Amino acid sequence: MKLILLGAPGAGKGTVAKLLTAVDGSVQISTGDILRGAVQAGTDLGKKADAFMKAGDLVPDELIMGIMEDRLQEPDCEKGFLLDGFPRTIPQAEALKVLL
Repeated sequence: MKLILLGAPGAGKGTVAKLLTAVDGSVQISTGDILRGAVQAGTDLGKKADAFMKAGDLVPDELIMGIMEDRLQEPDCEKGFLLDGFPRTIPQAEALKVLL
């Protein structure tokens, strides 16, 4: 199963995602979680993203798409995945269409 959950902050995307992934064994993917993990780990991606976030800017689509491409190729995504709050922009949606 490949799903995308979109909604406003606090709408319950994460809650619904956890319920759905528990049913079929797919994996929940949140760009926010990935970015926070990269910042905490001090990766190159994390450092680049952190600069944008500290400035109050959105992380550029190119950077987001790079992390999503890497994440979707991981073995746990073979069973399916649920994208939590992604894509956020039309260019991200178009790039995701190419990836899938």
